[in-house]
Amino acid sequence: MLRFVNVQKSFGVKTVLRNVGAEFTPGAYALQGPNGCGKSTLLSVLAGIITPDAGEVFIGGHDLFRAPIKAKTRLAYVPDESPIYPFMTGREFLQFVAHAKRCAVAPHAWALAERFGLGTHLDTRFEAMSLGTQKKTMLVSALIGEPAVVLMDEPCNGLDSAARAVLALEVTRMRAGAVVLMSTHDAEFVRAMGAALIAFESLAAPASLPKP
Repeated sequence: MLRFVNVQKSFGVKTVLRNVGAEFTPGAYALQGPNGCGKSTLLSVLAGIITPDAGEVFIGGHDLFRAPIKAKTRLAYVPDESPIYPFMTGREFLQFVAHAKRCAVAPHAWALAERFGLGTHLDTRFEAMSLGTQKKTMLVSALIGEPAVVLMDEPCNGLDSAARAVLALEVTRMRAGAVVLMSTHDAEFVRAMGAALIAFESLAAPASLPKP
């Protein structure tokens, strides 16, 4: 469901990603590595936020760069920091994501919002939300459109223990039918959702992969 090969990215003279690649089938995976090794950059490249200098990325069988609309409709991305939508309420944001994916906000997503205790917070603008409320709203948005690939960068940041437990249960549910790839330093959270540990430095791929 998620394949990438020979991904390279440099910022000025600093090379952050060098010939990085892997293939993931449905399951939960936790990227491990020191701060600054390139985990967030890789997730941003796989989400189509950062353009790599070279490489190929396939989301649910669709080429992220040659067929971006098809690929991104199968993709969900939760960055470490909230997106810049200060005047949009949480409810408006979820509906915005659903519109972009040409679907509706499914009942299960609204149910997750309730389990997170969002309630009336969904009618609060992002600029007035706490970090934790922003993160919960972003996590709920990841359920929209039944994505094949869910990318999360430090999803536990800003969450209390109860919210982390809710998220762990949700990831456990999602991993049966989707690739959930995340960067996290929360070892207890990784154990709770039964994620496979992936050493960042171990990511490597052959020169090319067969086209889907």
